[in-house]
Amino acid sequence: MKGMLDPLERIPVRWRIAATTAGLTFLILVVFALVLGNLVGDRMRNDFEKELRGAAGALASESTVAIDPARGPVLKTPNFEDSAMADGAVIRIVDEGGRPLASTDENADLGAPQSGIADNGEYSVASAPIVSTGGMTAYVQYAEPHDGVDDSVGRLWLFLAGGVIGATVLALLAGLAVADRAMRPIASLTALARDITTTRDPSRRMPVPAADDEVGELAQTMDGMLEALDEARSEREQAFERQREFVADASHELRTPLTSVQANLELLEGSLADAEDRHAVESALGSTRRMSRLVSDLLLLARADAGRRSARTGADIAEIAEAALSEIEPLADGSELRAEIEGPLALEGNPDELHRMVLNLLENALRHTPAGTRVVLRAAREDDDAVLTVSDSGPGLPEGLGDQVFQRFVRGDGPADTSGAGCS
Repeated sequence: MKGMLDPLERIPVRWRIAATTAGLTFLILVVFALVLGNLVGDRMRNDFEKELRGAAGALASESTVAIDPARGPVLKTPNFEDSAMADGAVIRIVDEGGRPLASTDENADLGAPQSGIADNGEYSVASAPIVSTGGMTAYVQYAEPHDGVDDSVGRLWLFLAGGVIGATVLALLAGLAVADRAMRPIASLTALARDITTTRDPSRRMPVPAADDEVGELAQTMDGMLEALDEARSEREQAFERQREFVADASHELRTPLTSVQANLELLEGSLADAEDRHAVESALGSTRRMSRLVSDLLLLARADAGRRSARTGADIAEIAEAALSEIEPLADGSELRAEIEGPLALEGNPDELHRMVLNLLENALRHTPAGTRVVLRAAREDDDAVLTVSDSGPGLPEGLGDQVFQRFVRGDGPADTSGAGCS
């Protein structure tokens, strides 16, 4: 059922295809970015630490420390302040207790010398021992702020994140474009199918895509289905046309002999003196008249189905209603007939067909209601319309018959519904 669909199934197919493509692209790029970011970040930090160790080792190899009994430690080093200024570094020479012997920045706290790279505050520090004489051990500490490499790694991650997001958006747009192009033939088929549903014209043909793929196969299948439906409709219409022609021809051919039979029976009825023979002729005459009315109705239906309209002239529906009421009164059989007719009521129509319509309504009201039912025929003008109604006080329509009552030859199953061809 439509109301029980999964929420994801309510999303258009093109969006599901594009979202799936973008999601897979996102996952692949995230894994790639994590691997690349870690590798490059580690490489950048390793290069930074390698640079620190190399600078500390180079300065240590060019420096010496000697012990002068009068002055204490005598330090011989290159001009490392130039190197510190060029690299933005802090260089300090300390003894093994961490007491500074020389420094480019007296306020910098680099901590005690350690093997490897040590982080101290904002600095990363590399230490290297200096060749000394007199038994004294000294170290060169070479330090640079690690903010630079951290910023570089941060920019790397930002670049990778931007690349992942940008590539995912591009994958989504590309997926939408590809899905839209792939779904375009299906959308065309859907629009045409909806149009065929509205117009009920299966003679239309589906546009078959040039590509020999699933969409093309679907279009060919639907086109074949429409062709079969069109052929079935044509065969049905031809059968209906033959049936209409048969009914019209048969009705037309039957009218002449029935008229002759009716006329002969009427002549015979007036010439008979025996009551039993007269009753038999009256019964046959009544059956002949009913058959004549049935043939006339069948001919009218056949002409209506063929789209033939009878000639229309000016008519008075009030006068026609009174004539039909007078004709049906002998058949009332205990039912109460009342007329509420306000005339004249002029309109455009075929008087014979209007007479048959009123007569049929009255006959149905009498036939399909119990004896003693009151049947009221009303004809009056409402605004600019002439309105005719036939109502009765009977049991009404059986349940479920309301939607079918205006179909031909429909019969209910009430207690009075025992004869006739049904409502029409």
